[in-house]
Amino acid sequence: MCHLHLRSVVRRHAEIEAAGVREVVVFHSPAEELLRHTADLPFAVVADPGKRLYAEFGVESAPRALLSPRAWGPVVGAVLRGGWEVLRGRERLPATRQPGGRLGLPADFLIGTDGRILAAKYGEHVYDQWPVDEILRLASSHRPAAGRLPAG
Repeated sequence: MCHLHLRSVVRRHAEIEAAGVREVVVFHSPAEELLRHTADLPFAVVADPGKRLYAEFGVESAPRALLSPRAWGPVVGAVLRGGWEVLRGRERLPATRQPGGRLGLPADFLIGTDGRILAAKYGEHVYDQWPVDEILRLASSHRPAAGRLPAG
């Protein structure tokens, strides 16, 4: 699911950069696993397998991540698209075991140059993240914003 969302961010990366936002993505996967899936991303990816940053920022895991009916459409879409990309050799299958679990909820943060959180969104389900238009709106309303730290 995070991969699907990140691809929408990648497509509009130039706009995000032009708005003065630097994207940093945190995953609770080990670095070796992340490298297999994120090496081509144009922004920083941080491995946090111990979920230290997740705890610091109050990002949770919960069954509602996948059980929410609002997540079902995006989950089916991600499985179909991801399966097709795997068959075409463009993507790799995810790890069969996820050390941090698969019930992580996303969170997005707009962090100012002084390190203060200017805006936050704690997802209610696995695909409840800021769309790029919202990132751009928030960045323009909080100028100057230095970065955004989403947890996937």
